[in-house]
Amino acid sequence: MEIPSLRNVVEDEIDDDEWVKTLLEQLSLIDKKRLAAVCHGQLYPQRMARSYNKEVHPRKFEVGQQVLRCILPHQVEAKFKFAPNWQGPFIITRVLSNGALYLTDIEGKCVKMAINFDAVKRYYV
Repeated sequence: MEIPSLRNVVEDEIDDDEWVKTLLEQLSLIDKKRLAAVCHGQLYPQRMARSYNKEVHPRKFEVGQQVLRCILPHQVEAKFKFAPNWQGPFIITRVLSNGALYLTDIEGKCVKMAINFDAVKRYYV
């Protein structure tokens, strides 16, 4: 947007009525641009969520399925360079609605904590 200053108006010898008219037009354009920016700011998160959800494939786990559990960097098993990235197989004993799983190992020992389903992957025999 370009709003001419009073000095430019005097130099260009523009009539006062014409100057006020162009000033009001420029101000109305600023309001339109501001409204367009607000609309864009509200629609942007929706577009980002839509493009993200296009690529996400939901996973469903059921009781009795075998899974491998990710070894996290703070665990004892991840101490050296060539350590494996996955542990298991484990059997799912309970599936919670918030995406948490309770696991038991093959011998039947229960794992104390629930684990998020992002940290497991299906084990195919």
